[in-house]
Amino acid sequence: MTSDRAVPSWLTGAVLYQIYPQSFADSNGDGIGDFNGITERLDHLAWLGVNTVWLNPCFASPFRDAGYDISDYTSVAPRYGTNDDLAKLVEAAGARGIRVLLDLVAGHTSDQHPWFRDSAGDPSDHRYIWAETEARPEGFVRSPGTRPGFYLPNFFDSQPALNFGYARTDPAEPWRQPVDAEGPRANRAALREVMDHWLALGLSGFRVDMAASLVKDDPGHVETAKLWTELRSWLDRAHPKAALLSEWGDPAVAVPAGFHADFFLQFGGPTVGRPLRSLWNNRHGIDNDDWDPVDCFFDAEGKGSPKPFLDAWRAAIETIGGAGLISLPTSNHDFARLNCGPRAPEQLPAAFAFHLTWPTLPAIYYGDEIGMRYVPDLPDTEGSVLGPRYNRAGSRTPMQWDARANAGFSTAPADRLYLPLDPAPDRPDVATQKADETSLLHLVRRLIALRTAHPELLGPEGSLEVLNDGWPFVYVRGGRYLVVVNPRRAPARLAIDHPGLAAARPVETEGVRTADGTISADGFGYAVLDLAG
Repeated sequence: MTSDRAVPSWLTGAVLYQIYPQSFADSNGDGIGDFNGITERLDHLAWLGVNTVWLNPCFASPFRDAGYDISDYTSVAPRYGTNDDLAKLVEAAGARGIRVLLDLVAGHTSDQHPWFRDSAGDPSDHRYIWAETEARPEGFVRSPGTRPGFYLPNFFDSQPALNFGYARTDPAEPWRQPVDAEGPRANRAALREVMDHWLALGLSGFRVDMAASLVKDDPGHVETAKLWTELRSWLDRAHPKAALLSEWGDPAVAVPAGFHADFFLQFGGPTVGRPLRSLWNNRHGIDNDDWDPVDCFFDAEGKGSPKPFLDAWRAAIETIGGAGLISLPTSNHDFARLNCGPRAPEQLPAAFAFHLTWPTLPAIYYGDEIGMRYVPDLPDTEGSVLGPRYNRAGSRTPMQWDARANAGFSTAPADRLYLPLDPAPDRPDVATQKADETSLLHLVRRLIALRTAHPELLGPEGSLEVLNDGWPFVYVRGGRYLVVVNPRRAPARLAIDHPGLAAARPVETEGVRTADGTISADGFGYAVLDLAG
């Protein structure tokens, strides 16, 4: 059961922008992005219309997994600056009407965290999951300290799982402690302390990493949901304006568990991963052979369909109701950018026309607003390569601010660059596109402004009527805005009986015409039409 409190109004109207700190803006020329660099670029986000920023983990870390291996939850990584620098960033963002969310890694720490070092030498410490047995249980790693036995990691071996208990215990496996044991209780209290620390300093909430992973062997995530419901109840009392967003990938489960919003994500089987993959994933760049293959709708050859996404979105909305939001990302640090493989830049405007008019919480990954490309075949950087077809480095390259000198990144010595710049001579950049009002950047800005100004387009507030779920894809938001999207190269026509079509006023349109009750869309065409004239 979720709290009776509604979603914070600021989140309902949010346009979320994800910043990968290492790669966004380098203020001191050392080849790694930092807080001061982000602060210097806040005017870009304000000009774009972004009002909420999510920072990937920026805490102290040995960076074996790009900062998702935390060694201190209340101190920032020196590579990014100081706690005071982060405070200045939050203050400067707030002055521009931009809220800042941090990434909360709730399920594990680094093996360099003092908690783990203490636990590895103290058999009475149950903050982590220890099997003090002669034989190594499957998935466990040998203790690095004087404590005998093995510990359970969550992802890499350097990320020992925090102990939030097991939903199902077994006397033959004594490491399966119940959720109300001393260790799990201590970890739940620690989560509250960490959240309270940062929220008291002016942060607006958290995106929670691997939110479904906390309680182990938890069929249906029943005990994990109870844990987050408990934390949400505390949050409502202590910080009523703060927001919790989850990396769960299943909004119909995550929102009832207590989160204000959950993302559709690429991973998981048909129920969880298919909705997002059926939109964007063209099986190039980051891919996993374990994922069920599905043709994406935004495909030049027209192989896919919007129906898998529509079905999943409708099912989630039916469960969630008004209790929370579904967030739709363009991409993120764990999967391929929109501009990937054979997808051409001219396909991106139609994708954004859909993304920024659909009734979800839009999340733009840094650089997608200028069409930055996924760069293949990069070397492993801080755990980015997980397999031959799962190289995340290609989505983490430096933000392209200027075609000539890329604000710090390009001036750093080659051996100090966090990641190489996009080697393409025609790579997109902010400066060039900002000077061109026909660019993707300007289109994204206008669509954000339209969305923000009109309740009919604002998140889930306006109604949705799908008029055609083929080519072109046509729907009406709030009874007023008719949206046409043709993701394929071939043109499309649709005869439509709608009383407002003849007098509709074009708001944003490229390659779409209406006449005599027919919509004609060129390849990759899109339109937003105001039926109110």
